[in-house]
Amino acid sequence: MHPRPLSGLRVLDLTRVLAGPYCTLLLADLGAEVVKVERPGTGDDARAFGPFLENGQSAYFASINRGKKSIALNLKEDTDRETFLDLVDRADVLVENFRAGTMQKLNLSADSLCQRNPRLIYAALSGFGHAGSHTDRAAYDVVVQALSGLMSITGSGPGQPVRVGTSISDILTGIFGAVAIVSAVHGRTESGQGTVIDLAMLDCTVAALENAISRYATAGVAPTPLGTRHPSITPFQAFSTADA
Repeated sequence: MHPRPLSGLRVLDLTRVLAGPYCTLLLADLGAEVVKVERPGTGDDARAFGPFLENGQSAYFASINRGKKSIALNLKEDTDRETFLDLVDRADVLVENFRAGTMQKLNLSADSLCQRNPRLIYAALSGFGHAGSHTDRAAYDVVVQALSGLMSITGSGPGQPVRVGTSISDILTGIFGAVAIVSAVHGRTESGQGTVIDLAMLDCTVAALENAISRYATAGVAPTPLGTRHPSITPFQAFSTADA
């Protein structure tokens, strides 16, 4: 069996729920050693999300965190903090998806950790990024779907806003995050230096609105929900058919 592409890469995972864990899941699937840091006692919030397996474990949590190791650390407690910093010293990548400013409050800013380990690739995934007017706001997938404009083109027509049937903003952020990290790892082979990645869920979702944005930019027409139809291609939609 051939080694996977990211075999030997050490990832320190401070993420929770979906956007960050989906990013580190992709890295683990590619062969990285992912160590998930969780709160003592409760762990990742997603451990309480259903559905549940017969042993009481969250099937949701297991599906998003497969292939990872886990350690419980209280980053406000001195002994656990030293353990965490020892992990930072040996890590290639650190991923977190706290609200902007959280790591600074813990005196664990990206700058300080990268100064401690100059080869560290520090990836911060958040709702609105670490600069701008919304940087201090928390975000959930449904909020970002609305703010990005994705909801405005989802559904069968005007009316109540419709959420895409999966947490697509979280998932897109996880995918973009993994691509950014792999790119940074490649860049480090040339420079020998790590970097800081600042990734916003809002940016990642807007980037997926390829047709809506190009149509508005060229025609000045705000896109609307079209159901299964395509704004530029026909025939392109679901049609009722007789049973086979």
